[in-house]
Amino acid sequence: MIKNNIDETNSNSPLGAGGRKHAIDISTWKRREHYQNFKNFDEPLFGIVVRVECAAAYKFAKEKGYPFSLYYLYLSLKTVNEIEEFRYRIENDKVYCYDTVGAGPTIFREDETYGCGYFLYSEDIEEFIRVAQAETERVKAESGLKFPYPGEDIIHYSTAPWIDFTAVNHARKFDAFPSVPKITFGKITRDGDKMWLPVDLHANHALMDGFHAGKFFMRFQELLNQE
Repeated sequence: MIKNNIDETNSNSPLGAGGRKHAIDISTWKRREHYQNFKNFDEPLFGIVVRVECAAAYKFAKEKGYPFSLYYLYLSLKTVNEIEEFRYRIENDKVYCYDTVGAGPTIFREDETYGCGYFLYSEDIEEFIRVAQAETERVKAESGLKFPYPGEDIIHYSTAPWIDFTAVNHARKFDAFPSVPKITFGKITRDGDKMWLPVDLHANHALMDGFHAGKFFMRFQELLNQE
């Protein structure tokens, strides 16, 4: 990564969040031409769906007492924080790299609506689960969307646990968070001893390519395989 000497803090980050970002020097950036080519596309996001195998992760989560949905979300967030391109954001026609990014999940309620939450990323799985469970209960007790976090150092998460999907398309406003990656989890299905989870990734082509999406899915699968 080529970066200049600007070290800024995102004023929208909540207390305790990462929020630190470094500006990329686009003039010497190896992705300069790719960025300039794709950044003004009417639809700059590309999407890929991959089925990951998660039986070992499911067993581990149950042994530890972790809600499985929060455990695999944590592993996916750990993965994106390890891959630099997932922390790039376009802001005011400049490119920044954040030190860390959190999760902005949709949380389903009993009245068949959903609200939006914010999970601060922590490498400590116990701390992450504790904070995520508290935030989940907070959102479930409220009504409406109530977007709790306006920053861009985030990954937008959705879950459709009723659908074993093979493709996903998102409703979106084109000028709203155009460089924030979107990750959607689907319905887990079983095949013998295997458990399969469809995962959709949408990312801005100005900031990453299929290669980086491949890195994400390979590393995510590697973490899911650990016992």
